[in-house]
Amino acid sequence: MRAIVYSEAGGPDVLSLVERRVPEPGPGEVRVAVKVSGVNPTDWKARRSSGDSRLPFPEVVPNQDGAGTIDTVGEGVDPARVGERVWLWEAAWERANGTAQEYLVLPERQAVRLPEAVSFDVGASLGIPALTAHRCLTVSEAGPRRLKPGALAAQTVLVAGGAGAVGHAAIQLARWAGARVLSTISSEEKANLARAAGADLVVDYRSPNSVEQIRQFAPEGVDVVVEVAPGANAALDAAVLAANGTVAAYANEGGIKLELAVGDLMHRNIRYQFVLVYTVPTVAKDEAIADVSAAAADGALRIGEDAGLPLHRFLLEQTDDAHAAVEGGAVGKVLIDVARSG
Repeated sequence: MRAIVYSEAGGPDVLSLVERRVPEPGPGEVRVAVKVSGVNPTDWKARRSSGDSRLPFPEVVPNQDGAGTIDTVGEGVDPARVGERVWLWEAAWERANGTAQEYLVLPERQAVRLPEAVSFDVGASLGIPALTAHRCLTVSEAGPRRLKPGALAAQTVLVAGGAGAVGHAAIQLARWAGARVLSTISSEEKANLARAAGADLVVDYRSPNSVEQIRQFAPEGVDVVVEVAPGANAALDAAVLAANGTVAAYANEGGIKLELAVGDLMHRNIRYQFVLVYTVPTVAKDEAIADVSAAAADGALRIGEDAGLPLHRFLLEQTDDAHAAVEGGAVGKVLIDVARSG
């Protein structure tokens, strides 16, 4: 089978296409014929390993997310799962084998049934973005721990960077759950994408009256901020948060140091919750998987430019270009067609 591997940290040029034996599943595992592999910022960051050339494994297949079909199962797994369409999550987390290969073996829990009406492209776009977004939307003190239609009906949610993959998923999940949603963006192109995803209001965060625009939409303030750049957006977030509001920060774009006016935030009982999807508690992760699957089945997690998430497609042998696109800040979702070659 064909697989993309790297054996040293570095840029996209360390990725190479090789031939490998088709793996066999062990107890509790399934083997998936991967159709589509999704690329996220976490994938190129893991490949670069913060400049450290030492890897946790002699050889690594990249990419956490993907979708495909189970073609065989290991001992202890229901044989009825053979032929099941699935979406994959965290395939390469603390493992040597991600989704950039034609066949992948992983614990059956990480291969989640994908409804027939949901495409492999959508399946490969769930994983990191949707599970991260779900966590951000369910950590508020006053909010629900599960998402379903109506669960966020009393909430106003601000999604920073609504044109990104996590931001896109957060807008869609929040709308599916009944929230009023606004998003901050930095260009008209990104504004159009956030609107297409379902945002009720989009605001250019660089505008001198951005706070006024948000406060006009949400006079009492916003309940939850899904935040990609807490350092850069600290002042804006503080100005628009409602009392007892929560900032759920899943990244720190720009690398700006987070500085807070503690007295003011303390007075209003503002909460900062930092989110790393990989280390979310098991129960919360399982609930997120179930809720994301339900949202996908309802057609709430659409992709493509008309849904606010343009697609950028590559072949497996072009995985280096796919990684370079994400690392270069491509707007939208980068997908690799694993089962198709040039």
